[in-house]
Amino acid sequence: MYDILDLYQEPYDSKRPVVGVDERPKQLIGEKKKPIPMKPGSPERVDYEYVRNGSVNVFVAVDPKKGKRDAKVTNRRTKKDFATYIKRLVDGVFLDAEVIRLVVDNLNTHNESSFYETFDKEEAERILSKIEFHYTPIHGSWLNVAEIEISAMDAECTGRRIENRETLIEELGAWLVRRNREGKKIDWRFTKEDADRKLSTHYLT
Repeated sequence: MYDILDLYQEPYDSKRPVVGVDERPKQLIGEKKKPIPMKPGSPERVDYEYVRNGSVNVFVAVDPKKGKRDAKVTNRRTKKDFATYIKRLVDGVFLDAEVIRLVVDNLNTHNESSFYETFDKEEAERILSKIEFHYTPIHGSWLNVAEIEISAMDAECTGRRIENRETLIEELGAWLVRRNREGKKIDWRFTKEDADRKLSTHYLT
């Protein structure tokens, strides 16, 4: 836990950004009956019945101090999906970084084996040379700033019925453009002193 909290207390370093990464399943839900549009004095009305159209996964990455984030919709969240998404961060989103310090939870896909199973040895080692893993404690995934960003994503974009993958990708893309343009940052205030006072009996440091 202290490792993560120490990272959040460091001054911002564009060459070694701290980036939280997490994923969120998203059910694709269609309307069984056409909603009644909103009108002055009356909100949109949606029937309680719906149609399930399967589910997808959404990867989310956030650099909390720069106010930069990324998201990608995938069909699943396998080792290959994770490794391919991190390659996207290394080769595109955070291209100028010398090392990305990734904050992730202990999911079994979040490790070096994902890269060796997805890419050839040379490519896997190239990507891994740009990554430094930092793991939240077991049952401590709330320490990942990506969870805060996912909450914002749900509140502002994805936390409602979305019928299909194409619509989700389109609306998520628009949300990302706006939020990145506004440079929304995450002001993390929970410190090691707070952890000692509140959580010392629950977590190993």
